[in-house]
Amino acid sequence: MDLTIHTTFLPHDDPETSLAFYRDVLGFEIRNDVGYGDMRWVTVGPEGQPGTSIVLYPPAADPGTTEDERRTITEMMAKGTFATVVLGTPDVDAAFERLSGAGAEVVQEPTDQPYGIRDCAFRDPAGNQIRINQL
Repeated sequence: MDLTIHTTFLPHDDPETSLAFYRDVLGFEIRNDVGYGDMRWVTVGPEGQPGTSIVLYPPAADPGTTEDERRTITEMMAKGTFATVVLGTPDVDAAFERLSGAGAEVVQEPTDQPYGIRDCAFRDPAGNQIRINQL
């Protein structure tokens, strides 16, 4: 079996703010931008890697989600505990300097973890955790 991770989803609570973070701070390109009513799905990804994308989506979009679940999702997003994506770079310290210098919310400075990786972490405007591992 030949499988790859093609697309993952992260929730947003303000598409313009999230789009600005992923485009202007992380340097991702916009691949798609779809609206339906007052909802919006924005697909972004790293330049030169068309096979890997993140869809920024409105968590209220799933018609199967109850009002209680929407409230829980909103509370978890506000606390930064709802969603995480892990990115990789050959120089985590340079990435940290660039992102923190661009105003990204720092969760963790570059750290050598006891399980053998060096990483740092940020929070996007919707509260999603963005971890960056040194490759």
